[in-house]
Amino acid sequence: MREESIKNLLICTVLLILAGCATGSAIVVGQVREPIDPKSVKLYLEAPENYEVIGLVKASSDAGWTEQDSVNYAVEELKNQAAKLGANGVFLESTGEQTSTIIGGQGTGYLYAIPVSEQTVSGKAIFVIE
Repeated sequence: MREESIKNLLICTVLLILAGCATGSAIVVGQVREPIDPKSVKLYLEAPENYEVIGLVKASSDAGWTEQDSVNYAVEELKNQAAKLGANGVFLESTGEQTSTIIGGQGTGYLYAIPVSEQTVSGKAIFVIE
């Protein structure tokens, strides 16, 4: 019985590690440009004077030991998505949190629930004209 409990704990740990990453997506609504380095993408809380919208981007992450770490991973992924479109900025539109539950212990006679919080960010991938 103890071996099975350890096995289930290891399986759940592996599943949590695999689930703990940042994901993102983009919808193209404008002229795509050459991809750039994500480190060059700037975040904007207010719209800059001159810019073109390239796409809508969003990202989420449940990775990290703290809520702030998860936000940081999501923002990094948001910049990655924008950079693929050639955007040099992201006009941040929303941030939030989504909670789900992982159920474990099937076949052991015990069921347990592990809450997982995911930090989300979204915005417009933009090309700022300077």
